[in-house]
Amino acid sequence: MIGLAITVMAVLAYSYYTTLQISGLRRLQTETSGRNRKDSLQLLRIQGDLNALALAMRDMLDNDEHYPLTAWSAQFERIRTDLDNAMRLEEQFAVARRTPEQREFLRSSLAQFWDAVGHTLALAREGKEEDARAQIRLTLQARQAALSTSVARLLVENNESEEQAAADVARIYDRVQRQLYMFLAAILTAILATSFYVMRSTRLLFAELASLSEQRRDLAQTLISTQESTLVEISRDLHDEFGQILTAIGSMLSRAGNHAPEGSLLRADLREVCEIVQRTLESVRSLSQALHPVMLEELGLESTIDWYIPQVERQTGLVIRYQKSGTSWAVNGNLSIHIYRVLQEALSNVARHSGANEAWVRLTFLAENLLLEVEDHGKGFSILSAPRGIGLVAMHERAELVRGRIEFTRPDQGGTLVQLTVPRKEINAA
Repeated sequence: MIGLAITVMAVLAYSYYTTLQISGLRRLQTETSGRNRKDSLQLLRIQGDLNALALAMRDMLDNDEHYPLTAWSAQFERIRTDLDNAMRLEEQFAVARRTPEQREFLRSSLAQFWDAVGHTLALAREGKEEDARAQIRLTLQARQAALSTSVARLLVENNESEEQAAADVARIYDRVQRQLYMFLAAILTAILATSFYVMRSTRLLFAELASLSEQRRDLAQTLISTQESTLVEISRDLHDEFGQILTAIGSMLSRAGNHAPEGSLLRADLREVCEIVQRTLESVRSLSQALHPVMLEELGLESTIDWYIPQVERQTGLVIRYQKSGTSWAVNGNLSIHIYRVLQEALSNVARHSGANEAWVRLTFLAENLLLEVEDHGKGFSILSAPRGIGLVAMHERAELVRGRIEFTRPDQGGTLVQLTVPRKEINAA
């Protein structure tokens, strides 16, 4: 979060800085460079009008055909109109660095020039041609030259201002480019630092998760081992102690019944009690086998499943189609009880939750794995949305204990398919 905050702040700061630079650049280009070019165009226009005045005055002085000087009045008037228009526009576009003294000097010089022109033309209209020509030589040409010099100086200043603006633009571009490189370097540094921190934190987190998973696995194995040992003790107690007690009670009731008179009510009652004791003994033995089948240790997994499936059919009413395939090999040790418990839980779920009347149990011996499948075509369930009951959790834990994999899928016909895959090397190692 700190790395992300630093990155976002850097992006915002650089965006603000770049916006300011672009605004300054736009202002420099529009308000300075553009305005300067427009002002230069008007100055060139003024300079052109001044040059036209110079040519007109030269023609007035070098007139060999003796035209009256008043003949140039219309030309002077036309030039004056254009000059006034150019001066008005030039004042609008004049750069901000133009001083008020410079502006006033140009206006006053031009006004004095036109006053002198008016005086010269007045002399010409009075017939004083020579005085008018003298006025042109002494006053008008000097004032026109001064005006041309002033305009030329302003053009030079505009050119210098244009060069300065271009240099400022170049500096802004260079500064923004340097800042961009620095910004990219800072962002990459922040990203790399954040990435390294995230990778390190993730590595530590996964190491902690692996440690917790190993502890959970050890705890699950201890709990399941404790559970199995407890069930073994209870199974043995039921089989040995209660079984022997019920057997002794049945023998005593049989002997007592034999001593009772033939056809007496007591003999019938004793026989009925003896039958109840026998049924109870069978129930205790069945419960003992369900808690911990002794035949798992004596006959192995296959024989235990062969015995267990008819028991489930009789107790639940399910029709179970059992199929074995592949070349069988011994499954002994502690792993067989976990495989048997997964089968127990899967068939119990079919009987209690699926609503199906049939189930399929397939035990397949492969070259590298042992595959146990329990399938039904009942209601089915989604492993993602279904509540994680203790039975499903125990099935997963037992699959992990045997280094196997358990999957819950939905067959094409609907329902649920439970697949337990156990590596053969784990079975042989056990």
